[in-house]
Amino acid sequence: MLKLLLALLFLTPLCLIKNMWWLVQSLLFLMTFMFMFMNVFSTFWGNMGYFMGCDILSYGLILLSFWICVLMMTASESVYRLHNYEGFFMLMVVILLILLYCTFSSLNLFMFYLFFESSLIPTLFLILGWGYQPERLQAGVYLLFYTLLASLPLLVGIFYIGDIGSSLYFPLLSNLGGSSVLLYISLILAFLVKMPMFLVHLWLPKAHVEAPVSGSMILAGVLLKLGGYGLLRIFKVLILSGLMFNYVWVGISLVGGVLVSLICLRQTDLKALIAYSSVAHMGMVLGGLMTLSYWGFCGSFTLMIAHGLCSSGLFCLANISYERLGSRSLLINKGLMNFMPSMTLWWFLLSSCNMAAPPSLNLLSEISLLNSLVSWTWTSMFMLGFLSFFSAAYTLYLYSYSQHGKIYSGVYSCAMGYSREYILLFLHWVPLNLLILKSEPCMLWL
Repeated sequence: MLKLLLALLFLTPLCLIKNMWWLVQSLLFLMTFMFMFMNVFSTFWGNMGYFMGCDILSYGLILLSFWICVLMMTASESVYRLHNYEGFFMLMVVILLILLYCTFSSLNLFMFYLFFESSLIPTLFLILGWGYQPERLQAGVYLLFYTLLASLPLLVGIFYIGDIGSSLYFPLLSNLGGSSVLLYISLILAFLVKMPMFLVHLWLPKAHVEAPVSGSMILAGVLLKLGGYGLLRIFKVLILSGLMFNYVWVGISLVGGVLVSLICLRQTDLKALIAYSSVAHMGMVLGGLMTLSYWGFCGSFTLMIAHGLCSSGLFCLANISYERLGSRSLLINKGLMNFMPSMTLWWFLLSSCNMAAPPSLNLLSEISLLNSLVSWTWTSMFMLGFLSFFSAAYTLYLYSYSQHGKIYSGVYSCAMGYSREYILLFLHWVPLNLLILKSEPCMLWL
């Protein structure tokens, strides 16, 4: 695994050489497949010595990071075509990938914190450097302040654990937190903001709306998963406190999921709608995770992978329409079946995955999460029913409003997609639907 990290480090100077776009993209694709066939299907840590290691949880999320970073470069063809500082763009993508790789494979809690926070910097550069509107500065400030304010208590909590447990090595940490409320809140707050949990989610729609397509893809695809990954790891330390206080977060996440789904039904901005749907999905992940049950952990991990691919694909579709029409408004992006007939199929396929239709990975994960939440308390059935219903409602609203109806009168032609765009959407959709055939790593990783 260290060899892949070194290969990624050697990619950084290549990014700054002229006309290396295709080479960097091809090498990243090659590394993705190298990592995929490394077969780290062991349920324990291994392969990297004392400060880095990999189990199924890390393996799945590192693979997702590689995959999304390759697809980011495929989606950002306009950066290369218009010579919009493509060298620096590639450098940001590769640095972000290195930081994510290190985050997901760190065995030391402090190293994990360091890389977890560092991944914010390239993301900020992507939003500020290649975003579309001047408001991206405000989005950057929101992103920075929400994340940094919540992560300072995490740092203090990590030092406290190092003090009482005399180690920050993940496999050695076990129930050290006891039932300390302060330690519990300080350790999980940063991850709740990153997920994001309802009530601390306002930075996400802003960041998505202002980010370029690559920023939206990596944000929805991988960076939201950092929060879930952190919680899955940290609950080994906080198991007692978790059993005492977790009902608060389950309540907030389920009620928040329903409220955010209702907000989705009021959106007229394509990107904002997809961003709010991410908050609703991650609310479900958080609810399942906080039950601390086997089904909850496996379901939340599987939904993180599935949502990463599905949400990223939907942002690509929104960007494809935006490049043709110059607007993200649903009032202009309507009747697209007349404008881009061949894209309608992809809109349908990815929308159906978003509302957990079979045979997508979303279905498997949502069944697991329903199982965990209903067995935790049967009263959650009402909220889960509303959540599933409104989730289907806003997805159908997105699909039918954008594809059907009369085309906007300002559009006088029809457009075809490029083969690059079809391949991009195909590479989002195929793993999302084929992974259900190989779902045992997702469901047996504990």
